[in-house]
Amino acid sequence: MPLSHRRSHSRSRLTVALVLLCFVGPLSTDMYLPAFPRMTAELGTDASGVQVTLTSFLAGMTAGHLVFGPLSDRYGRRGPLLAGAAVCAVATALCAVAPGLGWLVVLRFVAGFSGAAGVVIGRAVVTDVAQGAAAARLFGILMTLSGTAPVLAPLAGGAVLGAVGWRGVFWLLAGVALLVTAAVVVAVPESLPPSRRRAGSGGELFRTAREVAGDRPYAGYTLAYAFAFGTLFCYIAGSPFLLQNVLGLGVGVSSVTFAGGAVCTALAGAVSARSAGRIGPERLLRTGVRTVLAGTVSLLAAAVAGGLTVAGCLVSMAVVCGGLGLVLTNATSLALARVPAAAGTGSALLGTAQSALGAVVAPLAGLGGADTAVPLFTVMAVCGVGAVTAAGWAGRAGARVPAAG
Repeated sequence: MPLSHRRSHSRSRLTVALVLLCFVGPLSTDMYLPAFPRMTAELGTDASGVQVTLTSFLAGMTAGHLVFGPLSDRYGRRGPLLAGAAVCAVATALCAVAPGLGWLVVLRFVAGFSGAAGVVIGRAVVTDVAQGAAAARLFGILMTLSGTAPVLAPLAGGAVLGAVGWRGVFWLLAGVALLVTAAVVVAVPESLPPSRRRAGSGGELFRTAREVAGDRPYAGYTLAYAFAFGTLFCYIAGSPFLLQNVLGLGVGVSSVTFAGGAVCTALAGAVSARSAGRIGPERLLRTGVRTVLAGTVSLLAAAVAGGLTVAGCLVSMAVVCGGLGLVLTNATSLALARVPAAAGTGSALLGTAQSALGAVVAPLAGLGGADTAVPLFTVMAVCGVGAVTAAGWAGRAGARVPAAG
């Protein structure tokens, strides 16, 4: 096989492996969403209690980002990535046999902590192998392909739930985690050579993180990403009760409806990938945050006025999800382009902000109970305002501060 073909084949395998790594988060959060009402009854808790299992997973991912990102800058990408993937598979399997809500919350934290390795290091690998518009295109491709995960997750979760219950969903997730581990072994080489690693003590790693966070455009893009993700996670946490209790849809229809939003996000990611070189990531980001805000405000207005309908809700959520596809792709590439010499740490801080905000807003979505959407859409709209503000601040700071690298 010619050398160019071998390189193309290796890059294709790497892309597939990175897509699978992107699956960990959305599958772990979206696949068991249809089971929330049933878990509430079987575990003897309420809506907010079940949502704590989602919060604990995000809290684990937050902590995992802070550990695995700097570790990958110091020791390379492959070793920490393999360790995290293997532990995630074991912890997810244990979730399937958890005897009660308390154990489930703890094990979800462990699964989130270890699963963060794939998310944070996967982003760093992209920055290792591509820069500029090429990186934006690759992030767009990953979002487009990995967009099948939130499409398939609720559908698969609903099917498994009907056949073997919510514990069967976690067995399926454990199998996916094993597949991801195998993909890392086969297709992800070491992308950070020793000459580019950041040696030093824990204090040095802390100083690196402080320098990264101190770059104002990086901080702005990261906050725009985090607030946009907060909007998404509010919807993820509240969608079972919104679709089933407020709008009166069945489990199967709710799963298909939720999947439709993921399709909109994936399609927007595909548009972003094709347009990054021509339009530019900055302009695509601004368009995305404004679209997200417009959609969330329309949802809140309808809920407050008592005029929320199935059709209106679906149209507005399609707008929100389309905007998210533009934001998540371009905010990531713009943020990490600022810190190419510390991509693991930059990816870690971005993921930490994302997970921390998601962990905060998820329980807020259910504060009003299972029969109202006003708290859900209020928090989503606030996150939309935050995304627009942060993106604008990043753009202004970027015009004054020269890009790193």
